[in-house]
Amino acid sequence: MPRAVIRKVDDNHAEIIAAFLQLGWSARSTATIGKGFPDAAVGKFGHTYLIEIKDSSKPPSRRKLTEDEERFWREWRGSVIMIESVADVIEFNRKRSAP
Repeated sequence: MPRAVIRKVDDNHAEIIAAFLQLGWSARSTATIGKGFPDAAVGKFGHTYLIEIKDSSKPPSRRKLTEDEERFWREWRGSVIMIESVADVIEFNRKRSAP
């Protein structure tokens, strides 16, 4: 029987998901997928984005992409966005809101 994979999420993970939801986005955690797959999927206005969540309160060395994450970013042909704070969510929303 395969062992369960338990992935550690950043301390701000739930806060980031909640911020997207409060701004009217669909948002789901994908953190349990692993193997470099981004931490969340969000959607609004018919567009879907994969979100890699890092914690801006951590030093830069603790916010680096893992090897698996780097490989995913290189190989993925869609949108992957790094979000480090609620302020990033607000800015992301501002840039992608309908005119």
